[in-house]
Amino acid sequence: QVQLVESGGGSVQTGGSMRLSCLASGTVDSIKIMGWSRQAPGNQRELVATISRTGLSTQLADSVKGRFTISRDNAKNTVDLQMNNLNHLDVAIYSCYAETWSGDFYWGQGTQVTVSS
Repeated sequence: QVQLVESGGGSVQTGGSMRLSCLASGTVDSIKIMGWSRQAPGNQRELVATISRTGLSTQLADSVKGRFTISRDNAKNTVDLQMNNLNHLDVAIYSCYAETWSGDFYWGQGTQVTVSS
């Protein structure tokens, strides 16, 4: 079992920056891929960013390319999402997730990101 806890959400002004962090615990050695998704009210969940176990391979949604960066620290069991130049389209609940080598998925409880003008 893997447990994921996010931190760092809150409110920021348009054009501002925010960093989300996710701490994994439990059977962390079983984690292959980690990432972040988001869901805005009335919208489907959108996969925002993923990162491989080594950190050498990352993928970002087109909507956040050039603004968001995902990073991972296996020694600390954390995955961070640095978000820059935020706008109203980024308002959502952001959730951390982990995919294990056996194909299981785990999700954090989510953290709210609000962008105000």
